[in-house]
Formats: sequence, structure tokens, C-alpha cells
Amino acid sequence: MAAYVGLWQAMAQASHTSNWRSPELVRYASGSALQVASGSLYADHYNGLVSRGAPVLHPKVTSVSPAAAPTMVMVFDCADSTNWLQYHTNGTLVDDEPGGRRAVTSEVRLHQDGSWKVTRFAVEALGSC
Repeated sequence: MAAYVGLWQAMAQASHTSNWRSPELVRYASGSALQVASGSLYADHYNGLVSRGAPVLHPKVTSVSPAAAPTMVMVFDCADSTNWLQYHTNGTLVDDEPGGRRAVTSEVRLHQDGSWKVTRFAVEALGSC
């Protein structure tokens, strides 16, 4: 759970400056999760966008595998982005769409170095939970 929450905190912090190179991302993510997080932040940087605030998380473990000594954990969240909105670097809101609750499904894996990292995640549309 710490890896999941850590990744979202790292993404929120990095989004304030669109820092796609934040070392905190690598601390909590690998594989496609890292590619998506850093790629999204790079796109925001390229387009002159930043975010303010952070999502409110409500994660729950939905499964572990194998049961005796887990190396993979699935996490479901109904994350709330109401207070995590995008802005142009001049300070104006990107759009008038409010944030809201979104279903987020994540896979967290134990790595060979003993660290847990989010390896993939899917974020659904607003109102999906």
C-alpha cells in the first residue's frame, strides 16, 4: 500500500512543475506505470501545463498472490481529483471540468531488491466509482 500511495503523492508533487524526471517516480513505480506517469508529466511540461493540489485516495487491497508469501498485490481505489486540477503556466484553469471520483486499479509487485513498486495502473473516467 505504501508504494501505491507513494506513487500518487510523487505524481502530485511532480505535477506542480510537470517534472517528468522526478526521482520519486522511480522510487514507487516501474514498467508501464513509470512510463505512463513520466510520459503524462512530460506531455504536461511540453504543453505548458501544471497541476495544483493532490488527489484524495481511498485504496483497498483486492487480492494478493501467492497467498502464503505475496509478491503481487492488486489495489482498487476510488480516487478523488476534485482538488487536483490542471492549469496553464499563466495560472488559468485548463478547462471548466471539475475533478471527481475515478476508479483506479493497480498492480504492485515485489522487486528483486526487496522494494515494492506499482508496475501498472488503469484510471477510469470521472464518475466511474
